[in-house]
Amino acid sequence: MIRYTTLFLFLQIAFLTSSAQHTFTHQDSLRGSITPEREWWDLTFYHLAIKVNPSDKTITGTNEVRFTALKDGKVIQIDLQNPMKITEVKYKDAVLKVRDDGNAHFITLPEIVKKGSQTSVLISFGGVPVEAANPPWDGGITWRTDRNGKPFIASSCQGIGASIWWPCKDHEYDEVDSMKISVTVPDSLVAISNGRQYASAGREGWATYHWQVSNPINNYGVSINIGDYVQMHETYGGEKGNLDLDYWVLSYMKDTAEVQFQQVPRMVRAFEHWFGPYPFYEDSYKLVQVPFLGMEHQSAVAYGNGFMNGYRGRDLSLTGWGLKFDYIIIHESGHEWFANNITHLDAADMWVHEGFTSYSECLYLDYYYGKEAAAEYIIGTRPGIRNDRPIIGNYNVNNPGSGDMYYKGANLLHMIRTTVQNDSIWRLTLRGLNREFYHRNVSSKQVEEYISKSVGRDLSHVFDQYLRDVRIPVLEYMLTDRGVRYRWVQCVREFDLPVQAMVDGKMVWLEPQTTWKQLDVEGGVSSFAVSQDYYVATLNLTGDVFKAKESPGEQGE
Repeated sequence: MIRYTTLFLFLQIAFLTSSAQHTFTHQDSLRGSITPEREWWDLTFYHLAIKVNPSDKTITGTNEVRFTALKDGKVIQIDLQNPMKITEVKYKDAVLKVRDDGNAHFITLPEIVKKGSQTSVLISFGGVPVEAANPPWDGGITWRTDRNGKPFIASSCQGIGASIWWPCKDHEYDEVDSMKISVTVPDSLVAISNGRQYASAGREGWATYHWQVSNPINNYGVSINIGDYVQMHETYGGEKGNLDLDYWVLSYMKDTAEVQFQQVPRMVRAFEHWFGPYPFYEDSYKLVQVPFLGMEHQSAVAYGNGFMNGYRGRDLSLTGWGLKFDYIIIHESGHEWFANNITHLDAADMWVHEGFTSYSECLYLDYYYGKEAAAEYIIGTRPGIRNDRPIIGNYNVNNPGSGDMYYKGANLLHMIRTTVQNDSIWRLTLRGLNREFYHRNVSSKQVEEYISKSVGRDLSHVFDQYLRDVRIPVLEYMLTDRGVRYRWVQCVREFDLPVQAMVDGKMVWLEPQTTWKQLDVEGGVSSFAVSQDYYVATLNLTGDVFKAKESPGEQGE
């Protein structure tokens, strides 16, 4: 069964632009561009060692930064945001001077590092980091207490940047190859971070937990989670062998979590089917309770959805299907494939993270409840699309595009799947993306070109319409005694999205363009509707309106 609708949009099809004009600053460029002081060296390893003190909300510690010179260089840029401060930088045995430029810090090494050479600096730092005002959207460190009065602390820093709480090369284009994270906390608490725990030790009222990440990791995916945690463990037999699944929750939530987290193996099964093997078998999978909604921290997914299905108990699609799964378990875990495995090169292309991951919710439903359920869900999310500004943002200034990257991006992928007409090819395309760009940073253009090549159709104008324009394309049509005439308007030049339509009760495929085309039907057409799988508008020009347009000078435009 396919769904059909005729959607009449008039004012909404105007080219909408955001009313708020953002002026980018020097600091935006330092944060969002690949500066000369970033470009010449490649990150290979971090060892982040910190002490977190809940009593005064301070974080102090060191970060060893190892790197390889891609060409000769002497000055490196390290980012750390105020009010956190770098207190010392050491290179071998020398203490180095640091030139501060807002949140960017330029370290001059005592010698030129030759191309191909490997070296490191040790950065000491500390202070009271920015407290998250509305995590995870407005990030920083969240300092809370649990219902027993014990500290409950977590980081979240997508967008605002990991440098809000630790010094790093804070740009997604260069992921560190591996890292260690050592977190010291009061010994009544447990500290959970990314990867696998390899040691712990206690001394004088403090406990240190050592974690190791063996895969590349983006900066904002590095996390600390501190609380009165207990652990649950199970093993999942996946495409690459046994995958360790660990769940860390507050001690009094264990029984509740044991029930709700039964969705995790189901999630892995569905996503490995669609996307290929979980990308971080070496580092395991963890779901960690936090004092905010959630976040896609690599191999340590942050969970705060109240142990209920939906989005805090609500169905974002208003179809009922959104209550079949726990939104945070499914959505944030989907990011392990799209965000953590495949990571954007520039924040302007964040739709590669959020569009595909929002679409993963649809695919989870498809796997367990069927294609119709999946389609109903994704179509049901459309009222939340604002069409306020393009999905792709401004490059080199750490500027993501519209929040429409979530469900407009997901609907774009749903339309492409519908157009492909072959679910096997579509599944191979999604798995191929995760294989081709395994543990890599990519641009939107690379993803777009890969999909076009994989499905065997140039989709460049379709991507331009939905990613770089804000208009909803309109299919104008006219019913005549010879059939139906149709064309795309309110769209980019050469827009050529195929659509599935119902013509007098019969399903047909149309290949509309921005010039008039004709579908001949003997005896004419009395009814016409485009499948609701397409996020488009239709406008019936039948009658005098069409005759006025069909003057000799306008035919075939």
